[in-house]
This record gives sequence, C-alpha cells and structure tokens, in this order.
Amino acid sequence: MAKLVLIRHGQSEWNALNLFNGWVDTKLSETGIDQAKKAGAALLKEGYQFDKAYTSVLTRAITTLHLALEEAGQLWIPEEKAWQLNERHYGALQGLNKADAAAKYGDEQVLQWRRSYDTLPPLLEHSVESVEVNGKSYPAIDRRYHDVPEEQIPLGENLKVTLERVLPYWESNISKDLKNGKNVIIAAHGNSLRALVKHIEDISDDDILGVEIANGQPWVYDLDSDLKIIDKKILEA
Repeated sequence: MAKLVLIRHGQSEWNALNLFNGWVDTKLSETGIDQAKKAGAALLKEGYQFDKAYTSVLTRAITTLHLALEEAGQLWIPEEKAWQLNERHYGALQGLNKADAAAKYGDEQVLQWRRSYDTLPPLLEHSVESVEVNGKSYPAIDRRYHDVPEEQIPLGENLKVTLERVLPYWESNISKDLKNGKNVIIAAHGNSLRALVKHIEDISDDDILGVEIANGQPWVYDLDSDLKIIDKKILEA
C-alpha cells in the first residue's frame, strides 16, 4: 500500500487580487504562506512519512511544498519539478480580473471558460515572456521552459487538455513510485490536481466540474498496488 497526498498551493498574489493566474509565475500571499505551513502541520500531526515529492515549476507550488515539508520535518526528501504539473494555462485571460472579465464577456461565458471540461478560453496569439499587472512584471514563458518543445507550450488550455499533459507524466513517473510502495506528496495547482483526481477517482467529465480543491488543504489517498483507492480523506489544515 502507498500513500499519495495532494496539496494545492496556498493563496497566491493573484488569487488575492481575483486575477486569472495560469502559467504566469506569482508568489504566495501572506495568507498563502500561512496555509502552506498549516498544511505541513496537519501532515506532521497525522504522522505521514514521504519518500518522494513532486511539484510544478511555478514558484507558488514550489514554495508551498517547501513550507509544508519543513513544518512536517521532511524538507530533505527527494524532489522533482515538472512543467507538466503546472496550472492550466488560461490563455488570453491570464492577468485579467475575473469580475472585470465577467462584466466584459458575461457571467455565463466566463463560468464556462473556468469550469467547463472541454471549452477553451480565448487563446493567446503567441507565447509571452511576461505579463504586467499594476506596473509589476511577472514571468510567464521564460528559460525554465528552454527544453520544452515549442509545440508543447500552450496558448490556452481547458481541463481536458490539462489532463492530457498531466497524465503521461503521472504514468511515466509518479505512478511508478506509488506502485513501488513509495509514499508521494504532490504540491501543484487547482486544475492540474483536479485532472489527477479525475483520473485517480475515475470521475466523469460532468461530475469533475463540481470538484473544488481548496488552497493548502491536503487530500490523502491510500492506494493498493494497482493504484485503486483503499481510503481517502481531506485534512483540516
């Protein structure tokens, strides 16, 4: 039996400002830092021991992982960063205020872009290196993606496309660790984790729309050797 823990990053700067984030690299807010530490404290309280950690290449997820593991006394465990675990790319919506987008495009359209399984957001015409908000520049597509084939850099994604990039990485890396009996922790993002949850729990395209993963709240799975769920619980952090 192996244990899998999923943690969505703590509140980010742009979460606090109600902005579409996606692949733009933002930091945790003070609230997000506190959420990440509380997640680690909850893991420590439960006595969970990990063999391997995975995270995306985005700062808010990496910082969440490190803060949580530090609180849990396990900052030393092996760690792997993968762009495949990045948040869903919100295309031309990245950097826009969600309320402003709803006023411009209509509540129903924005809700469909946000929650539909297979509806794409407005796509970017080309990749951008950074996005500017309130006079501050935030990295987007920079040298951390230098080894990613250009055709694999998205201009916008829905949950379906996000799952299609997350799943091969799950199969080639994470699932192998779990099948070998290793306990794994993943700190990533609302939609990359929802994609994994959809796969792990075999959730339908319609039902996944109602699944929400809160910032900094650990989801814990006990899995058998075939990665079937023995037990699942969501910790109060």
